[in-house]
Amino acid sequence: MPELPEVEIVKRGLNQLTLNKKILGGEVLLERTVAHPISVTDFLRGLEGKAIAQWYRQGKYLLAQLYKWGKKKPTLQAKKNQDGWLGVHLRMTGQLLWVNPEESLHKHTRVRLFFEHQSLEGKVSSTHELRFVDQRTFGQIWGVPPAIEISHIITGLKQLGIEPFSPEFCPNYLNKKLYKRNRTIKTALLDQTTIAGLGNIYADEALFLSGIRPTTICKDLTEKQIEQLYLAILKVLQTAIDSGGTTFNNFLNVKGVNGNYGGIAWVYNRAGQSCRICHTSLEKIKLAGRSTHFCPQCQK
Repeated sequence: MPELPEVEIVKRGLNQLTLNKKILGGEVLLERTVAHPISVTDFLRGLEGKAIAQWYRQGKYLLAQLYKWGKKKPTLQAKKNQDGWLGVHLRMTGQLLWVNPEESLHKHTRVRLFFEHQSLEGKVSSTHELRFVDQRTFGQIWGVPPAIEISHIITGLKQLGIEPFSPEFCPNYLNKKLYKRNRTIKTALLDQTTIAGLGNIYADEALFLSGIRPTTICKDLTEKQIEQLYLAILKVLQTAIDSGGTTFNNFLNVKGVNGNYGGIAWVYNRAGQSCRICHTSLEKIKLAGRSTHFCPQCQK
């Protein structure tokens, strides 16, 4: 499943390629991909004649602020819902790809949106297409009408914890979240109400860098360990973003390019291989139904 770094990379690519282009219409090839509204006709009608002012990321959600084409574009940081939103969650295998409309249609394409690019003089110079491709079909797209609070439609936004790169994320916050918790630290890190966007890959990586075994109970962590974990989370997320994300399964950026973090991962997906630090064979276990990778020597 794409995690914070992958979704952040997609967001940045979308902001480079899709803004301020008139949406001409679209096609929904799998109706259940559209979570709201119920009618796909209403979904497409709500997008026609609009453009995207800016893409935002909250946790693993992508949120596109819409405005009426030809009208004044809203300021980038003004998240007022004047003309609606387009929301996307990639889930396990979702991809957003910016392609030429003549490009062959992938068999797992679920939604297509057609864009028109106009110069300042009003001349149409080209057309583009944003495709949502999703092999496992767990991904979702929402159309949020004007004047409706976005979290009323995309209800998962209400449950998110704070963002790792926000000023509010600090050792003290993490300590309060983990204090007296009788659950494993790996399970706690996967809880989106604790940290928005952190997932299985980077939880394993952060725990390795902090020297904490994934099975450690939260209440047993020391303040020093929590501070080390805080720093490790920021480090692995930034490294993954700088590396273009991880491509173990289906992740591609909006131009269809793989991420490179998998080649430098410390422990994730490397069970049986040698630890990059101590050369001990890395192990893999199941925690809360998720594959968990660690070094039995470096992580105590």
